[in-house]
Amino acid sequence: MMARHLRRLALTALLPVAVLVAWWVTSAQSTSPYYPPLSQVLDTFRTTWVFARVPSDVVPGVSRMAAGYALGTLAGVAVGVVLGRFRPLGRALNPAVQFGRSLPGATLVPISVLVFGIGDFGKIVVIGFIAMFPVLLNTIDAVRSLDPQVEDVCRVFRLTPAQRLLSVLLPASGPQIVSGMRVSLQLAFIMMVVTEMFASTNGIGRVTVEAKSTFDMPAMWSGMLLLGILGIASNGLLLIFQRRVLRWHSGLMKGI
Repeated sequence: MMARHLRRLALTALLPVAVLVAWWVTSAQSTSPYYPPLSQVLDTFRTTWVFARVPSDVVPGVSRMAAGYALGTLAGVAVGVVLGRFRPLGRALNPAVQFGRSLPGATLVPISVLVFGIGDFGKIVVIGFIAMFPVLLNTIDAVRSLDPQVEDVCRVFRLTPAQRLLSVLLPASGPQIVSGMRVSLQLAFIMMVVTEMFASTNGIGRVTVEAKSTFDMPAMWSGMLLLGILGIASNGLLLIFQRRVLRWHSGLMKGI
């Protein structure tokens, strides 16, 4: 068992390690100001991000992303269940859903600044709005794909609407909902950076853009490196959540 886990860990780390080695080798003798040596980037990363800017930029940005992601996920599940269960309402609102999911997130940032200002609330709303749609669409599809025999069993046992929702509908829809959550997480992460680039007084995106504007390339590269690390960490947390919540589904798939 331990050997299998070690092999899996080695395979997972193989590509990142190869990329870092290639980056180190190709940049070691670089004289281009736009492609500084990785050693210089790591040194800037240590002095900039390890302690100095964590409370002022990293924590606020990640907190906004987490709040917006949670808001979008909850809204996507709630609205998706309603539109999936009530098909006439789903058909009536489908044009609005398709219109909303087609809007580029960056175009919403100026509108949020005009309506909500440059505070945290507007950023959270934009992040939540963009992150909502993958969960919403997956939830609609999962609810509509529920086996009719399951519906018959619910009627036979006279389950209340709340019991159907919590004990049957949401667990059966869980795998597709979590798949939508993984896509939403990526969108929320992107929108966190976009909102900080265009309308913020703090955050990783703002620091990275300022570094680019002042031609501080090591700081810019270190900001990008931090974003990659945070992306891997957030995806890992979601995988842990998926394994805990969908443990029954993982066991079922292994048995097939």
